[in-house]
Formats: sequence, structure tokens, C-alpha cells
Amino acid sequence: MSEFLTLHEEPGALRRPIVIMAFSGWNDAAESATTAARYLGQLWSSRALASIEPEEFYHFVLSRPHVRFKPGSRSEREIVWPATEFSLAQPTELERDIVVGVAIEPHLKWRTYCAAVLELARRCHASLVLTLGALLAEVPHTRPVRLVGSSHDPELSARLGLRPTRYEGPTGIVGVLNVLCREAGVPTASLWANVPHYVSGIENPRAALALVRRVLSLLSTDADLTDLREAAEQFDQNLSSIVAQNAKISEYVRKLERKAPDEEDEPAPAAEAAEPKDELPPSADLVAEIEQFLRQQRPDNP
Repeated sequence: MSEFLTLHEEPGALRRPIVIMAFSGWNDAAESATTAARYLGQLWSSRALASIEPEEFYHFVLSRPHVRFKPGSRSEREIVWPATEFSLAQPTELERDIVVGVAIEPHLKWRTYCAAVLELARRCHASLVLTLGALLAEVPHTRPVRLVGSSHDPELSARLGLRPTRYEGPTGIVGVLNVLCREAGVPTASLWANVPHYVSGIENPRAALALVRRVLSLLSTDADLTDLREAAEQFDQNLSSIVAQNAKISEYVRKLERKAPDEEDEPAPAAEAAEPKDELPPSADLVAEIEQFLRQQRPDNP
């Protein structure tokens, strides 16, 4: 077993388990992918399954550990490191088990890191490794969230409703993990949500909801998504209110709405992607307006 993978219990005989992973950072525009993965991990009762130790994979100046008081103590502190944690859910209403892993994109030794993930997939006899991502795109927030991705086989692509990506260029840990899974003969798929680039700095529950719904469709199940759906609706209302007050941005959104989906440019899977056109209003200004608007909507703390 990989020296960096720690099993908290032996996986045992799992039911066609699917491993779902998301990484914050470059693969996670507007925190949509990690929000979706965490939400999926909380839909069913779960327990800690495994972890990947961080020492070899993270630059702690870039991803600093946190200090906090230990549970039940106001004097003794502990360090929380940026480790990769996997949880296992075995819902009786499903025909398969769910392993969810959420992590910060590692800074170092990607091949070694992916080997630890592959080791867990093999130990679980995973039927699929599904990675979630989110990317910036020239799409309006008024349209349904577009999902793109890739899969190890055409049938799974059809079940996920994937529109194949034509992107070539720099990649993140998600792209590397998917390629290494395919090379190792581990079934894999990747599902990405398109996020409007002009609100890249705001957490986007609408995109997260689209990812969650598509994964549930793959699992042939339903779930109560009321809280996430309400967050998405509130996000839409707040964003529409702000955009309506800015004539330049409103016109830009209308211009995006007039483009047919097939005319939309192939997006770059990076939260740091540059704003692509001269007519694009400054996203930083819009983000600041939305953040101020959202703060004003929060009830006062008692």
C-alpha cells in the first residue's frame, strides 16, 4: 500500500463503489465543485474511510495549516493540516456505495499523490472514479448551467449527458488524475460546470446544484436538495438585482444571451483565467458590489 495513504478501516466488500473527488483552487471556479462534493458527502450518513498525509504534497506557506481549540477545550490547541480526507457512505436506498474525497489541489508530486488515490480506488474495487470541476466560461448567469466533461466510455458519457470538451492547454490535478486512472485501467469520468466569468469570485450554489443533480442522475436516485436549491435561487435573485443596476454589465449579459450555445467559446478550466474581451466589464467591480449586497441581506447577529 502507498506509504502516504492511511486507511481508517478496511473497505471490505463494497457495493460497486463510486469515488467522487473535487479539489479547491485552479479546478474549482466559484468553489462550485468542492461545494457539490461536500454536499454529496453529507446527503447520506457517512464515516471516515481514509486520508492522504499532506507533508509530501503541500507547500504550507501556500496552504497554511490552521490552529483551533480542541473540542471541549478553551485552552488546548491543535493543528489542522490540509490533508485529503475520504468518507464512505453506504445508503440502503442506493445500489452502490459512495466514497467522497475533497482536498486542496496539491502543490507537489502529482504522480505520487495520484498513485495514492489510485491505491484507494483499487482497495475499494471502485467501479468509477468521478472527478468534479468548475471552469470559467463566457456564459450568462440567466441560462441553465452548462456541463461538459469526459468519460472512459461513450455509454457513461451519454448517461452523464456530457458534452465533450475540446480544451487543450494547462491542466490541473483533475486532468492528471483522470489520465492516470485511464492508463491504470481504472474507469473514470470528469464532470465540469461552466461558471459565468464575470462572477468568478463569488461562491456559486447554482453551479454546485447542477453538478449534484447530474451525479444523482448517474446514481439513479433523488434527494432533498431544498437548502441548496434555495441558496441557488437566492444567488440568482441577488445577482439579477445587481446586474439590473449596472447598464454596462446588463448589456454584456444580453450579448451573451444572444449567442447560441454552440457559438460560445471553449472555456479555460482555471479560476484565474483572464477576462477575454475588451468589452467585458471589470469583474472585480461586480464582485465587490455583490459581496456588499449579500452582506446587507444577512440578518444582524444576535
